[in-house]
Amino acid sequence: APRDRNVAMVFQSYALYPYLSVRENIAFGLRARKASDAEITRQVDWAAEVLDIGGYLDRFPRELSGGQRQRVAIGRAIVRDAGMSDEFLLDMKNVVIDGYSDEQWHPIIKGVDLTLRRGEVLGLIGESGAGKSTLGLAAMGFARPGCRLTSGEIWFDGRDLMQASEAEKQALRGVRIAYVAQSAAAAFNPAHRLIEQTTEASLRHGVAGQGEAEQDARNLYAAMDLPDPEHIGDRYPHQVSGGQLQRAMTAMAMSARPDLIIFDEPTTALDVTTQVNVLAAMKRAVEEFNTAAIYITHDLAVVAQMADRIKVLRYGEEVEEAETQEMLSNPKHPYTKSLWAVRSIEKPAETTEDHILAIENVTAAYGTVPVLHNVSIRVPRGKTVAVVGESGSGKSTTARVVTGLLPPSQGRVTFNGEALPPDLKSRKKDQLQRIQMIYQSADTAMNPRHTVRDIIGRPLEFYGGLRGRAKDERVADLLRMIELDESFMDRLPGELSGGQKQRICIARALAAGPELIICDEVTSALDQVVQEGILKLLLKLQKDLGVSYIFITHDIATVEAIADEIVVMWQGKVVEQGLKDMILSPPYPEYTELLLSSVPTMDPGWLAGAVEARQALDMADEVGEA
Repeated sequence: APRDRNVAMVFQSYALYPYLSVRENIAFGLRARKASDAEITRQVDWAAEVLDIGGYLDRFPRELSGGQRQRVAIGRAIVRDAGMSDEFLLDMKNVVIDGYSDEQWHPIIKGVDLTLRRGEVLGLIGESGAGKSTLGLAAMGFARPGCRLTSGEIWFDGRDLMQASEAEKQALRGVRIAYVAQSAAAAFNPAHRLIEQTTEASLRHGVAGQGEAEQDARNLYAAMDLPDPEHIGDRYPHQVSGGQLQRAMTAMAMSARPDLIIFDEPTTALDVTTQVNVLAAMKRAVEEFNTAAIYITHDLAVVAQMADRIKVLRYGEEVEEAETQEMLSNPKHPYTKSLWAVRSIEKPAETTEDHILAIENVTAAYGTVPVLHNVSIRVPRGKTVAVVGESGSGKSTTARVVTGLLPPSQGRVTFNGEALPPDLKSRKKDQLQRIQMIYQSADTAMNPRHTVRDIIGRPLEFYGGLRGRAKDERVADLLRMIELDESFMDRLPGELSGGQKQRICIARALAAGPELIICDEVTSALDQVVQEGILKLLLKLQKDLGVSYIFITHDIATVEAIADEIVVMWQGKVVEQGLKDMILSPPYPEYTELLLSSVPTMDPGWLAGAVEARQALDMADEVGEA
């Protein structure tokens, strides 16, 4: 059910906007609902009287005690939740959506129902190909290329979008219904400043004038906890971090005060520390603006933080639906139970003094900008070293040094005791053969016009000289090794699922016969069911072939599943390294503790606690600096 109107939800750790006065903090949700000035004054005065906060309405949160801030948060919550409606904002009935393939239409959404009230958040979960994004886009009356809305009803605020004209649906999108995509970088025009794009919907649809829209954008930046909200809008998309850009995209979606927002995997590409800030900002925005939301994700812990209800999809059909707490504690369907239990891998940590690779005192730079500082890492033979850290910590840059794509300015890399030439072009074929890499995005790592036979066969030709039947037989062997059959040989990448594509990339790396494979965020874009399969495959291959891995990731749960040793990186430096059990056991260095505390759990109250811990850490840093 949606929030209880009689029991306001107060998120203590991030309830108040530091840039707004107490009066404006209380009024924020009312202004978002376009309440009149008289109504705002009446509600604020009432809250001030009831909670005895009238004496500091014009002060700022930082000037208040903890108890005073809590009373202000309660005041804001009780006026915000006044007057919520029980009527459905969105009511989708028996929706059928077809997709076109093999020269005919096939059902991909098979008679699904979905309802949503104002202020309610529905989580849509399921493995890749379940139909989550397709159903979410249908809530806008939209079908992606190659799909069609075949039958059913999609009622939005009393209007059936299945019967509406394209012009009528276009008028709703961006104003009444907004969409927040997984890739913020792809959603922004790189040639325009952030504030120009944030105000575009408001200006185009006459919601506000230029000056009012720009000031509202700055207020939204503040609400999203973006740094320097008065001026960050003057930057271009490439001038802010990934997490900041994701929050800016949420601000852009909120600019016209939509009634419904569709969040489509908005934090999948973010590291865990950045994800905390983005989730907190999104949750707060939905709460403040009384906005309904559909939150699409494959991350169960994330949906536990964001959703009031959860709907599980599989193969385009509804499996089950329940309130979040009920779904987490008592899932009914066997498939849902399998999702909840998916993290069943736990590899015992092992090591050896026989090191296959050594990175020794490496410093590297992009142009004149230093990015690695005196980095030293050793990889035991036949074992897995996980390299963890947030975005920009130097994980992938270290991999580029190992592969010779980025020659270091000092230090060296040795393989089996032999120093490798720093530049890829200077390495011998056998040196190239022994170290292979698997990339995060299987889509961009494969030529879409080449068949699986060609993709896996190319390293067999280059390194082994295989051709014809001998090559085809080896391709078939490698497919069996990654648990796919020969029917995949003549398929194109576009005909494969995300997990199948990543398996093909693994087979291509194995085709060279490597001793070391660098896995760069290879599971981060996959749902948890598919992740489980890939991790089990990598562990099996390591056991059977004795291959070593450098596993680059920001997912601590994945580290627990696959690593023997862990290297923690921060700002281009190694801050901690050792056996997995040692690194993951307290006491932790400050940065390692921050990483571990930023990993979402299935507890719906985790997010508030994580933000509170982050604020306490920041406060301790400020005291230390003072």
